[in-house]
Amino acid sequence: MRSITKVLMLSLLLAASAIASEATPAPKAAAHDVKVFTSDNADGKVTAKTIQAVFEESGFMVEANNDMNAPYKRDFNNTYFDVYNLMVMWRKDMVMALAEKYPEVGLYAPMTASIYTRKGDKTISVGYLSAPALAKIIGVPADNPAIVDLGKKLEEALKKAMPNGKFATLDYQMKPHAKDVVTRVSFELKGDDWEEAKDEFQMEFEGEVARLKFVAAAFTDLNYDLDENEKDWYTFYDVYSICKIPVIYQVSQKHPEAGAFGPCSMYMYQKKGEKTVHIAYTNVNKWIEALNIDDEKSLEVLIDAQKKLEEILAKLIKK
Repeated sequence: MRSITKVLMLSLLLAASAIASEATPAPKAAAHDVKVFTSDNADGKVTAKTIQAVFEESGFMVEANNDMNAPYKRDFNNTYFDVYNLMVMWRKDMVMALAEKYPEVGLYAPMTASIYTRKGDKTISVGYLSAPALAKIIGVPADNPAIVDLGKKLEEALKKAMPNGKFATLDYQMKPHAKDVVTRVSFELKGDDWEEAKDEFQMEFEGEVARLKFVAAAFTDLNYDLDENEKDWYTFYDVYSICKIPVIYQVSQKHPEAGAFGPCSMYMYQKKGEKTVHIAYTNVNKWIEALNIDDEKSLEVLIDAQKKLEEILAKLIKK
């Protein structure tokens, strides 16, 4: 009798455990920072140019929309894509709304997107950084109206440009959150003439970038539009869109959506009444985390590019 009771109690415990397991769902994987919108394009009517045109009609400033197949073929005698463009874009309304309180807005103003079709495919896709991910990196609450509106405007433009499109499900999970995804440096401009000092610094910076075979895909003077709208917060606010072709060539083979991070935006600003210049950019830790990059060749080119950018800044700031 005693043994029967033990068996019954064990059965009840096992049943209760099973019910509890069913009632407690497994934790959900984190939402991807990168979004990919894909559309059938068998007739070839959707192109990088038609997508750009819709974005411009929708209020985006497109600073560049570079066809990367040309340098891929030139430098590597190969491409994995029928279409591979990197588009650099931003919205004035977002900058106006955020630049005073959130000076790191320049990390994604402009933001970037890759427009691509793999060889032989009959689809076209756009990969870009989601608004919540962008907000987290620049330190803005995810429910900030300007960020929410940016997310809506991005989706509206994509659906208009690619009316048969839908969001794709990515076949990987993000890596655990990296601690340092933004590289920042600060220094004081020398001399009393800030314009002369800034021009000298930027000329040397551009020379070093070219020497180490980075490409400045675009240059955006955010402060021009701030001044035009009587937003007198900065002495200057410039953003370089910097790309290293071997990096995007290598990483895009497995992750064509990597254009969400490249060209990377590197801001340089000085606030009114201050002598300190602040420089920052989203570093390769974010690429590795968000895209779950683990192949040695991609890691090698990413880490090398990060090291070289850090060396450039360290060298110039010491002068």
